[in-house]
Amino acid sequence: MSIRVSQISKSFGAQKALDQVSFSIEKGEVVGFLGPNGAGKSTLMKILTTYYQADSGSAAVNGYDVVANPRDVQRSLGYLPEHNPLYLDLYVREYLNFCRRVFGVGKDRVEAVIGQTGLHPEARKKIGQLSKGYRQRVGLAAALLHDPEVLILDEPTTGLDPNQLLEIRKLIRDIAKDKTILLSTHIMKEVEAVCDRVLIINKGQLVADTTLEALREGETQVIEVEFDYRVEEALLQRLDHVAQVRNTGGFVYEIHFSTSVDMRPAVFDFAHDNELKTLQLSRKTRNLESLFTELTTAGETL
Repeated sequence: MSIRVSQISKSFGAQKALDQVSFSIEKGEVVGFLGPNGAGKSTLMKILTTYYQADSGSAAVNGYDVVANPRDVQRSLGYLPEHNPLYLDLYVREYLNFCRRVFGVGKDRVEAVIGQTGLHPEARKKIGQLSKGYRQRVGLAAALLHDPEVLILDEPTTGLDPNQLLEIRKLIRDIAKDKTILLSTHIMKEVEAVCDRVLIINKGQLVADTTLEALREGETQVIEVEFDYRVEEALLQRLDHVAQVRNTGGFVYEIHFSTSVDMRPAVFDFAHDNELKTLQLSRKTRNLESLFTELTTAGETL
């Protein structure tokens, strides 16, 4: 496997950033890493890149232990941090040549990554003259110079406009054809567009590890309906495919159905048959965004 994390814990003073986190990522997977600000995502990525050492537990990248074999780990992964560290006064090729000498790779790799990341139109410019989207491409190019098997990308599309965002997503998808990628982001659509699997961390603990396919197959439909009169929940539970009924206040009910078939007509017919007026009727789907909200706001006041 490309990444293995076992019972990793890390504290900063009294603040516990990670609490016995475990997961593994197989070769060729693209995994989204989600969590609220301060959940521990960046701390874990810095442990995997050997910048931090864990207080307890173990981690390995491409079979190399991050503590015992840090140089081997560094050679086998590419890292794009959230705040992309670039020398703005250097030209694109000048910067990439500087980076490739650090990695000890040949000049041919500079032209290879310029082509791979679509930097040719801007390659003769200074980095300070580039748009945010092209600066991200330079950061990705630098991370790819030594042709690593694993890429760790921390918020690679932060601050991009919609067109730049789509371009970087496409670039990540292209790179993912022969790399293992751990992608940290706050953008749910990005995970759904790019990733095979999602990890969700909250308050230092891993709270979800699921494939996007399983999430889609397990989608539950939620109908929110308001009647003009109170209804016994037992009556609503007799509707087909009902998994759960909840009165959310007054005459408003949240009905969970275990089917992808639109159940609004069935709820409307129920109201008609029971001589009720339907004051509002809306449909929601339990997707990645709702799962994230559910798992990261449990016990909190919204």
